[in-house]
Amino acid sequence: MKKTLIYSFLISTLLFSSCKDEFLDRVPLDQITDETFWQTEEQLELAVNAIYANVKAKNTVDMENMGDNTLWPSTTDYQLIGSGNFGNDLGTLNTEWRTQYAGIRQCNAFLENYEKATVITPGRKEQLAAEVRVIRALMYSYLTSFWGDVPFITTTLNIDEVYGPRDPREQIIDFLMQDLDLAAENLPAEIPSGDNLGRMNKGAALALKARIALYNKRYAVAEAAAKAVMDLGIYQLYSNGDPGTSYHELFTYAGKLASGRNRETIIARMHLEDVSMHNLSREIQVPDQNARWNPTKSLVDSYLMIDGLPIDRSPLYVENTYEDVFTNRDPRMRQTILPPNTPWGGRFDGNPENKNPAIFTAPKFRSDRRGSVTLTGYYFTKYVELSTVGRVSRDANDIHLLRYAEVLLTYAEARLEQGTLTQADIDMSINLLRERVGMVPMVLTKLVANGMDVREEIRRERRVELALEGQRYFDILRWEQGELLAQDVKGMKKSWALIGADVASIRADEEGYIIAFSGRTFTPSRNYLWPVPLTQLERNPNLGQNPGW
Repeated sequence: MKKTLIYSFLISTLLFSSCKDEFLDRVPLDQITDETFWQTEEQLELAVNAIYANVKAKNTVDMENMGDNTLWPSTTDYQLIGSGNFGNDLGTLNTEWRTQYAGIRQCNAFLENYEKATVITPGRKEQLAAEVRVIRALMYSYLTSFWGDVPFITTTLNIDEVYGPRDPREQIIDFLMQDLDLAAENLPAEIPSGDNLGRMNKGAALALKARIALYNKRYAVAEAAAKAVMDLGIYQLYSNGDPGTSYHELFTYAGKLASGRNRETIIARMHLEDVSMHNLSREIQVPDQNARWNPTKSLVDSYLMIDGLPIDRSPLYVENTYEDVFTNRDPRMRQTILPPNTPWGGRFDGNPENKNPAIFTAPKFRSDRRGSVTLTGYYFTKYVELSTVGRVSRDANDIHLLRYAEVLLTYAEARLEQGTLTQADIDMSINLLRERVGMVPMVLTKLVANGMDVREEIRRERRVELALEGQRYFDILRWEQGELLAQDVKGMKKSWALIGADVASIRADEEGYIIAFSGRTFTPSRNYLWPVPLTQLERNPNLGQNPGW
């Protein structure tokens, strides 16, 4: 493994600096160069392995802080972006721009050179190139979602070529659709296993095509790509046979790709203990500080009751106590947001009578370095591997970037937006998600009978299924619901706290719900796109600026 990592670093360096110095007359004998490297199958594989490092990892979950599902306890760049209170000098803007283009350059260098290989298994060259095309498309999907029009680069540029203007978003999306089709043609259909575990396959190319098409309102394309994934017949929703735990277990070590039980995750950033780890589980339920991810009232309220009705329509919903909030809800709620009387890693909670620190009973608001503190009154349990909460940066859980569940949601939404959605479509998509957790099925005629909007319910389904997976912000933008980002972030009712003094100084609205964060804003004329980073504008004024910035 150490040897592989060293090689990956060397190849990454080569890919990032592959321009030739024309004044050299001879190929150096003591370093890797384009002239000597791109010869064998092993060399191509090393190069592709280095490119996989550009696939987002925990950063995908970090981006959830731009939406309205969660609140970070301190100021972060992603939180500022979600609040609308930032300028084009914000560091994360330039970091995202720079890192995505650095990865794209590595991909371009590979695609310019891979055909030179002569010592290689037939067909292997195009398969590796296809994996690179999928990764490049993933990076361009972020760039176009953030900025719209961006420089479209498919070659390693010379210094005099890097100062051009931006290219139209639609032109880039056209290319990505074609490039992902080409990738799908050259990738194996089967789910990767063994030494190939975690690599891109045909399903990854098609599923990413479906996502990008949906994000760009190309609904017919999104439907066709999603259906193509479904028709492969190799993916299925993760289940351990227990509707009460299957969804939650997918996001623990039991659901890692290496477990051999996960046939749902299509694209993931895999992690390996002592080699590649992160700190996500600890940050979600950090046992001696503020929880880093605090579920919002908005997310909590979005979960339907077990009868399939929203909380403001269902006769089952009562809200007299903290425990009531979790009663008779869509089972995904208890497997996403930590309910009372369940195991956790946050140790001492807000109940002074609780003698078992391994069991959560009530939210904690007093910051005394003993127990996990919440801003909203809620904690996440999704993505928490309990065995690592007490260990700093020792979490080797996989990060799921694209799941079969998303493909099913994409199919249903694409059909809806084309006006062709049927009950049969719902049964082969959304109702499979509900069946996994034992939730009442969605029935279109019942939605209409209860005065429920079908589009709103399709979108609700996507929100609750993909919560904490970094999708919410992008969904809000593409649905043109930016006003949701301007609302105060709220939490539970202050009256539910067991120790009133701990919440006495916390602001609340007229109904008694905690106001955890205010001052958010969203200007439609500018906030649907990020501003071009100041650093990039200083280097290249030809980029121009997005409207309103």
